[in-house]
Amino acid sequence: MKKAAVLFMLLAHSFANGSPELVITEGKQILINHDGKTLLASPSEGLWTVALDWKNDWPSGKVHAVPSRVEEENGHKVFYGELELDGGKLSFRDVYKVEADGVRGSRRVEWHGEEPLNKVTLSVCFIAPAAGNGLVVPGVMYHGNPNGTNSGRTATYAGKKGEFLIVEEHRLSMPYVSLEWEGGGEWRGAALHSFPSPVDFGNQEDQWWTIGAAAKDGSTELLLLSGPAGMNREPSTVKAHQGKKLPMLMKYPDAYLTLKPGAIIEKSFFLQVYPVNRKGNGLETPTLASIQLHKAHQLLDVFPSYENIVAEKYKYAQLRWLEGDDHAGYNQFETGDPYIVWGWVGQAAAPGYAMQHLWQNYGEEADKAKVQKSLDFLSDTVFYEDGFYTWYNVNEKKWQIRIWRPMPEWLSQGQGMWNLSNAIRSGRQRGYDVTKWEGFLKKACDFYADRILSEEWNPKSTNEGFFIAPLAKASTLFNSKRYLKAARHASDYYAKRHLSMDEPYWGGTLDASCEDKEGAFAAFQGFMAMYETTGDEKYLDWAKHAGMVCLTYLQVWDIDMPAGRLRDHHYKSRGWTTVSVQNHHLDVYGVLIAPDVYRLGKYLENSMLKETAKLMFVSCGQLMDHRGSQGEQIQQTFFAQHEEGIPGAPVSYRGDYVEDWTVFWITAHFLNAAAQFEEMKVEF
Repeated sequence: MKKAAVLFMLLAHSFANGSPELVITEGKQILINHDGKTLLASPSEGLWTVALDWKNDWPSGKVHAVPSRVEEENGHKVFYGELELDGGKLSFRDVYKVEADGVRGSRRVEWHGEEPLNKVTLSVCFIAPAAGNGLVVPGVMYHGNPNGTNSGRTATYAGKKGEFLIVEEHRLSMPYVSLEWEGGGEWRGAALHSFPSPVDFGNQEDQWWTIGAAAKDGSTELLLLSGPAGMNREPSTVKAHQGKKLPMLMKYPDAYLTLKPGAIIEKSFFLQVYPVNRKGNGLETPTLASIQLHKAHQLLDVFPSYENIVAEKYKYAQLRWLEGDDHAGYNQFETGDPYIVWGWVGQAAAPGYAMQHLWQNYGEEADKAKVQKSLDFLSDTVFYEDGFYTWYNVNEKKWQIRIWRPMPEWLSQGQGMWNLSNAIRSGRQRGYDVTKWEGFLKKACDFYADRILSEEWNPKSTNEGFFIAPLAKASTLFNSKRYLKAARHASDYYAKRHLSMDEPYWGGTLDASCEDKEGAFAAFQGFMAMYETTGDEKYLDWAKHAGMVCLTYLQVWDIDMPAGRLRDHHYKSRGWTTVSVQNHHLDVYGVLIAPDVYRLGKYLENSMLKETAKLMFVSCGQLMDHRGSQGEQIQQTFFAQHEEGIPGAPVSYRGDYVEDWTVFWITAHFLNAAAQFEEMKVEF
């Protein structure tokens, strides 16, 4: 077994050499210890805290209760308590069980009174003995969101006293909140996981439990609340828009409960405390645990089959084929002016690789010629001072930069070069004439090797990480030490910037300037390619870090949807991915990440990751229409990217599906991933 694989397994099961310890003080406070150190504790005021009023847009009138007795029942610690109120009493029961990698808990609250108990807020709170910005709330917050904060369009959190970040459970891809911190020269971490659910007796329509953190003086509360949400020091708010045309935050007021006589509410959760082997790695343990806790790696019979997805996507791709005297390729848009675009949402270079592996099983003999024609056409792309143009305007018969937000498209160029490098590798084996393809890729690699190795190279975001993989691949294709030198330099540069998470991976989503999964994937793909090219274990370690960040955007649980088209389709959300800390909808981008997740699982000998990769592919095959087409935006939470005024917003956003933005990447990424799975001989 490889050394890196051993390290991974030790980290993934960090309690194999010491399980968490649940300690009960004389005052019946719960301490969760690891290696003799308390890393989580229940509030000193009492295990249970209930707010009985609502003022200034937030719960108020807090009261506390301490357990009256603690019992050992069938291997569980059971805490009982009561709180006498005017008109009745609240009774409490908490149950805890220590497991190998955490402490499983559940809370039960009952109202015994003759009249309803109004304006109630219930909570679960455990306190980490540190403050700071090492907070992760998957898909929402990564170590303060430094770049999203600069844009003014995301949640922000520096860990300063009085700050809080509490969001609806259905907003989270992985429903946990974690904190890492340094103490005594060692890095440690703690996490609170939730098993999401709507809350009964809620005052708001579609009210769910919320999850997050609040910074205190030298400590951090990890919290579950029965409805209240807020961020950026604004209580009773949710992020509903990008923050471009409409305000980012919208009011979500009065999210309290009215407990009817005899009401019973229960909430399950999971606590983790663990060592962190390196600054920035604190999210790894809860991320792997989240996949396991929610059984996200288990395929469901309701998902479309791999073969059906590939067949439908393959057929639909051919409907987007454009061919004329001066062009041959795949149309980025289904309607409107035709454009053939290298990468990003166009992905015209992907079928030239993918169809080499798929046409015999899913297509026709004529499709083989499309591979040659499309890549020959792309290889005639015009270069300019910032690389090569990525958009071909079919009507005007010219190459250009993108039609909105015109600027150098590094991401699109890097993605196109990667697909072309794979096409050359495969094409050499399958009898294609790769002469033009090789000439173009050499020219592009020469350009970017010079750019990256120059003293002036200082990229703004992680998006230029997409050049690492094609340069590494080209170093083998063309036996070029210079290409490998450039790929190594870029890898070292981005590792230095991102592994500590002082600057999380960011900037891979072209319509958002913030922390995102695409930026993390640029590094993940690049580091993986460097490991496969060089065999150097450090790149596998780096790939694991970037891969774990990518996976935090993975939806690991099925969100219960309100009435609407997603509910009509019996849509299951696990396996999809949230976009960024700015754009909180789901998309199918995870299918492109899936093959690298599978490779990571293979190299680290982790079967759960390999099964997760397969889930990511087949789940994203949901919602195809009769032609094999899909839209891009799944609105699983109180957020809409289109920023149009909708009556009843933000609640009315949830459960909708934006299906008219059918850009070609949605199809191309399926084919690209399928070709990679075919090459790895993965069985679904």
